[in-house]
Amino acid sequence: MKIFIDTAEVAHIKHANQMGIICGVTTNPSLIARSGRDFVEVVTEITQIVDGPISAEVISLDAENMVKEARELAKIHKNIVIKIPMTADGLEATKILTAEGIKTNVTLIFSAAQALLAARAGATYVSPFINRIDVLSGSGIGLIEEIAHIFGVHGIESEIIAASIKNAKQVVDAASAGSDIATIPYDVLLQMVEHPLTDKGIEIFLKDWESVPK
Repeated sequence: MKIFIDTAEVAHIKHANQMGIICGVTTNPSLIARSGRDFVEVVTEITQIVDGPISAEVISLDAENMVKEARELAKIHKNIVIKIPMTADGLEATKILTAEGIKTNVTLIFSAAQALLAARAGATYVSPFINRIDVLSGSGIGLIEEIAHIFGVHGIESEIIAASIKNAKQVVDAASAGSDIATIPYDVLLQMVEHPLTDKGIEIFLKDWESVPK
């Protein structure tokens, strides 16, 4: 399973990239707003750090303006992927953009039916939201399994991005469920690095080393 980072904080993206663990980035209007910077400026800087898919989201709700926004965003860099909400207009825009060779990431998916429609409209990626489903007493990981099964049975090439991840266990579960990608917040990536037994092991090794004759 490939790992993307879900943030618009450039410093966090640089650090994750330096660790060699990410191959893409996802952003959204909320993340960009938190960064307090210009949208195009942030996205452009990200493309200079990570050589992989960079998702940038449209904010229009009608297909015509989604497509207009997407065409402008796609000009920023060859790695730009257009995030589009899972709506009827979003599907229409996805079809048009796919025909033009522009990659898309259909987001805010909460059912296998939505994922199937997005894939058939030509979405490069579909993004089911794991934690938001769990909060509503559903099973986000169960949804990943269902989508992965359907795509496998029918040879659908759209890739599954497990999104709305809040802890390391959800990442591992998404990988086991067959997700192609997990897009992970920076703090969760750091959680995945750490383990108390690793820290204890390092402490023991260093203590033992002190007893070695120099």
